[in-house]
Amino acid sequence: MLTNRRIFVDALRKYCAEREIAIDVKSDGWLIVMQGGDKRRCAFGYDIGLNSAVAHRIANDKAATAEVLEMAGIACVPHTLFLSPEMNEYVSQPGSWEAMLRLLDANPQGIVVKPNEGTTGESVFLVKTKPALELAVSRIFASHLSLAMSPYLDIEDEVRVVLLDGDAIVVYGKNRPSIVGDGQRSLLELALAATPAARRSTVLPGMIADLDQAELDLILPSGQRRVLNWRHNLDSGAHPTLLNEGKIREACAEIAIRAAKAIDIRFASIDVVQVDGAWQVLEINSGVMMEALSRAHPELVYAAYHAALDRLFQ
Repeated sequence: MLTNRRIFVDALRKYCAEREIAIDVKSDGWLIVMQGGDKRRCAFGYDIGLNSAVAHRIANDKAATAEVLEMAGIACVPHTLFLSPEMNEYVSQPGSWEAMLRLLDANPQGIVVKPNEGTTGESVFLVKTKPALELAVSRIFASHLSLAMSPYLDIEDEVRVVLLDGDAIVVYGKNRPSIVGDGQRSLLELALAATPAARRSTVLPGMIADLDQAELDLILPSGQRRVLNWRHNLDSGAHPTLLNEGKIREACAEIAIRAAKAIDIRFASIDVVQVDGAWQVLEINSGVMMEALSRAHPELVYAAYHAALDRLFQ
């Protein structure tokens, strides 16, 4: 999809048209300048400008977010920061490889290695061996100056909470694609049959990258369910399911509101995960992206962005 066709850009255009606010869409939709009377406001990427610079920087830094939340006594997935060798002059004790190996040894179930900054879900690796760790680290440091490592957790459920000034205005689950064995077809054959052609480009690449040929050729026993991707990213094929009420929504909204307050952020999407029956914060995103949700609930997405823009132009 072209960047200037994003639901985010459409929402801002619609808002400005309804309120007679001048709008200029620049840089293929990544920079938007709005002028309403004497108020000039800018949006960049998926950030409309409600958050302070410090809150934005903390939310964009996975390790910093985890540190602040831990200090505030909020359950969260720990993230350990490692800087690229190019940043050695800024590190008190240069050399991180030994510390990375210790973290791997301490988590035999595996560790997740990803860029410390960014929200796209790209360059995220599940690592269980030293060679795999070396490969993941080299790939990330080839294009990033820092990475974060966290223990691999058996996540039972993941929910995204969109908050505006302490109110949960949108809450939805991220359901990973899955298949059920029939005792005859391989995992790959079942995945191809179960995945609509329009979604194969998002669902299948992550599955194929994570599994070797023997696993792809495995015949699943009849009735056995298997998720196709350990990631809950919507860009990897997970499907958003709206949560309008219930205990899960209440629990996720409560911890997300506490997390937002801890870093003093006004408009954000907060990912909350359930592990061993308990909810904890995975990460905070200061840029609120709802492209996948908009395919099923466009009016809800428009309403969320418009509510945030109302605060911006107050």
